[in-house]
Amino acid sequence: MSNDLMPDFKEITQDSKNMALLSWIGTFFLGFIPGLILYVIKTDDAYVQDQSKESLNWSITVMIAYVAAFLLSFIAIGVVLFPIIGICHLIFCIMGAVSTSKGNQFRVPFAIRLIK
Repeated sequence: MSNDLMPDFKEITQDSKNMALLSWIGTFFLGFIPGLILYVIKTDDAYVQDQSKESLNWSITVMIAYVAAFLLSFIAIGVVLFPIIGICHLIFCIMGAVSTSKGNQFRVPFAIRLIK
């Protein structure tokens, strides 16, 4: 099954899998920085480019969610949203890391796709 959102990759090397894995692990600890660095540097590797773009989109989505939770914390609902956002961030980064370590494509279902 191939469409524009899920490109087909001919052969995924172990180096590509490791770089994509680092992108997802780095996204959990450092936010958008690892995804951005790999997106800019690894332009020759389609798989790393794709997964770093996805992790970058997810980290931007999480930052927007944290800003919204901060603004909503003035009416007390944001205080509840902070741990929910953190748990979702942890779960999706782990899912991305596991998926990319196997060489599979991973898409976060709730990510805002700003970078195409």
